[in-house]
Amino acid sequence: MKKYLVIGNPIEHSLSPKLHNHWIKENNISAVYDKKQLNENDIEGIINEVKNEKIDGINVTVPFKKSIIPYLDRLTSLADQTQSVNTIFRKDNKVIGDNTDIGGFEFGFKHINYDLKNKKVFILGAGGVVSSIILALKRLGAAKIYLSNRTKKKAENLKKNFNELEIVDWGETPNFDMVINATSIGLINEDEIKLDYTGVGSGKFFYDVIYNPRETIFLKRAKLFGNKTENGKMMFIYQAHQSFTIWHKLMPNIDEEVINLLDQ
Repeated sequence: MKKYLVIGNPIEHSLSPKLHNHWIKENNISAVYDKKQLNENDIEGIINEVKNEKIDGINVTVPFKKSIIPYLDRLTSLADQTQSVNTIFRKDNKVIGDNTDIGGFEFGFKHINYDLKNKKVFILGAGGVVSSIILALKRLGAAKIYLSNRTKKKAENLKKNFNELEIVDWGETPNFDMVINATSIGLINEDEIKLDYTGVGSGKFFYDVIYNPRETIFLKRAKLFGNKTENGKMMFIYQAHQSFTIWHKLMPNIDEEVINLLDQ
């Protein structure tokens, strides 16, 4: 039986096992998918398990998407371009890092039918998934990308790879059509993002990469002020879909059953 897992810290919130095990059962695959909380000093050991064929594939979530890279044999072009890995597989005795977050974001937005062309987008956060979002936004035709992070140096590091980024001081709000919460605020507690909802007004689009809980304070507040909101569920499903396809060489179904599965 093949073994797959998602690693992160925290990891309790992850619904990856629920989704992947549903697809595994649906496609009669002899495999199991689990989740494991790690610390930084556990990473080398878990990659060795992939090398030694004890583990067949790994999904990577917060906070290891960048720090895992030195332990891999090589990266796909998208993982290299973003310096972010969320999917690991073995090929020709090499452990390879890939990035399906980009496709997850793109297909997720096509699914919800929101056109990003010529939109001004404001990103909050500079963690491992942000480079993937920036690349996806560029590919989807966003006109302007603003970025703000509590640690400004991290934001400035991203600008080295994406020169068109405009860095905004934490707590300041530029004029935008859409704002993305790519921080972990709202993931494990009710921390609140410092955003002037009154000044933003209504009719904007608020998107949270977090999908569990389904509605963070960030989205609840935005809705109260008359804004459209969306969580990261469809991005999550589509990135998982691509990971599953890489590992099992078949494309699983994305239907109402799958979409509703994550709300149960």
